[in-house]
Amino acid sequence: MRVFGIDCGTEVTGFGVVESDDGERQPRLTCLAMGAIRLSKVRPLPERLDQVFRELSAELERWQPDTVAVEGVFYSVNAKSALKLGQVRGVALLTAARLGLPVAEYAPLKIKSSVVGYGLAKKEQVQFMVARLLNLAELPQPADAADALAIAICHIHTAQTLAVQEAGR
Repeated sequence: MRVFGIDCGTEVTGFGVVESDDGERQPRLTCLAMGAIRLSKVRPLPERLDQVFRELSAELERWQPDTVAVEGVFYSVNAKSALKLGQVRGVALLTAARLGLPVAEYAPLKIKSSVVGYGLAKKEQVQFMVARLLNLAELPQPADAADALAIAICHIHTAQTLAVQEAGR
């Protein structure tokens, strides 16, 4: 299974590609790619959204994932920030849909629990565990790419759990 994780942001949108080798008793996770789409604050929002669409489209076409995993709706104290973030999320969802890819959404607490074991883990803890789970020599950078990898790992763990439950029925 190849999963493309997206961590949407209004300044930086992180992405990461994780593949799971289910041929072994303990499935092995491999990081195929990670990166970030850096958005200029001085450019108008429609141009920034277009940049997200173009760059995500290129990466999705390049990596040909089986599915896309995105962080679910995040509630912010600042309504204006939440609205802008929602627009970036909408572009990410649209990009996956245009390419015919299934999308899974996960709450931030679920992602952190799946990767770190604690839903209120700090960014540094997520980076550390992502590096451990993917056998990376260094912490994934930027943090947005690490978060995207964590989202992909969360989807793989969830899919594996569901498969085991289905097999037991």
